Amino acid sequence: MFTGIIQSVGEIVKQQQKSGDFQFIIATNFADMTDVELGDSIAMNGICLTVTEIKNDQITVDVSLETLSLTDVANWQAGTKLNLEKSMCLNDKLGGHMVSGHVDALADCVDITQSARSTIYQFKIPSALDKYIVRKGSIAINGVSLTVNEIKDLILSVNLIPHTLEHTNLGILKTGDKVNIEIDTIARYVEKMLPKP
Repeated sequence: MFTGIIQSVGEIVKQQQKSGDFQFIIATNFADMTDVELGDSIAMNGICLTVTEIKNDQITVDVSLETLSLTDVANWQAGTKLNLEKSMCLNDKLGGHMVSGHVDALADCVDITQSARSTIYQFKIPSALDKYIVRKGSIAINGVSLTVNEIKDLILSVNLIPHTLEHTNLGILKTGDKVNIEIDTIARYVEKMLPKP
């Protein structure tokens, strides 16, 4: 599990195909690597991936075709900036919300508007996810825990403060870019518990 509070913006050093799927080497830029071990889970742009190799501050991860089909991994290449977060410990502060690292879908960035010192981003979401997203609820976008300003006609609006823009890769987004979105896990369970009509 993760909190959606980004700890580092890493960068892809190398991308290679391996037996039909992909392998990536990422420079993590973590301030401390002593707590990263083989087999650990790290969220990369909100995708939970397993560390398969460690060399200094660089880690290697494998990405399956299933992950490739549901996320922005198809756009990753050398130089791509990734939001990184180590998995949480039970005694960690939950600064954002509970994020599983299981991306639901891609959304398209359709508008970016300045609002005083903040920036409002709008994303077009798949219709199947509309019922899970509510105004002032939580959403993870590229692994960043954010509050939903508004959801209307499949357009999700969020407000990003300067700190978030500076310390995540959301600040380099352009209209037309695709992002990974994960709905609030609680919404999944609520739906399952509700009686079927």
